[in-house]
Amino acid sequence: MTPHTLTPAVARRGSSAQPRVALVRPKKPLRWITTAAVAAAVVGLHAVAIEGTDFKPELLVDGWKGMAAFIGDAFPPDLSWEKTLKPGLEATLVTLWIGLLGTTLSVPFALLLAALAAENTSPHRLVYQAARAILSFFRAVPDIVFALIFVTAVGLGPFAGVLALICHNTGVMGKLWAESMEEIDAGPQEALRTAGANRIQQVANATLPMAVPQFVGLLLYRFDVNVRSSLVLGLVGAGGIGLLINQSIKSFQFDSMLTHILIVLVLIIVVDQFSAWIRRRLAA
Repeated sequence: MTPHTLTPAVARRGSSAQPRVALVRPKKPLRWITTAAVAAAVVGLHAVAIEGTDFKPELLVDGWKGMAAFIGDAFPPDLSWEKTLKPGLEATLVTLWIGLLGTTLSVPFALLLAALAAENTSPHRLVYQAARAILSFFRAVPDIVFALIFVTAVGLGPFAGVLALICHNTGVMGKLWAESMEEIDAGPQEALRTAGANRIQQVANATLPMAVPQFVGLLLYRFDVNVRSSLVLGLVGAGGIGLLINQSIKSFQFDSMLTHILIVLVLIIVVDQFSAWIRRRLAA
């Protein structure tokens, strides 16, 4: 009898007999075929994507002179205070305020939709599906599209950027918070339900307190992302330093553009360090 069969073998030890079944080694040809098929599909998809996007690295190599000329025109950066630095710093603060308000003012809407879109807190299946659909809509529409819509309503300026971020961030943060609430331990909520607490009491006294640490971490992450997004919104007239970068490029003032980009770099580093400091304080 070979060790690769399923036939039971009896091993006698003294007067007792114990059945012993030899394990069969799994057959691997099917696994290799599946892996090869998946790899072939991935390669095929990349081939189609390269063809569909006109991905031609040789064009980048041939165009190095244009890139070198562009970078050469940007150096050295324009460090004049009245012309570049002062407006850049003021616009950077506007960008920061856009990201801050776009994050914090979306919290009530995201929290409400998250509670309705989590399976363990939603009052009804239809409400759950409706809340999920609303969150999907806000996530599907890019923030820059929201900015274009609000620019036509309220005019050029940072207010349109704040409204755009509120809409988009509500969808993203609502989904993340809903998933966080679905992952927490259901024991406390079940205990309150058994004690006669209603749905709102269960969410307020069991679900939310347990999910707060994850909520704060995700909120800081979204603040970081929204500050970066507010830069792009400035390109469509939503204010901030993104607007100055766009104006510098259009007027071929590449030295001023470089100065604004360096200011943005400092802003991003400060926001990253601030978020890391908050996380360390929460974890302590």
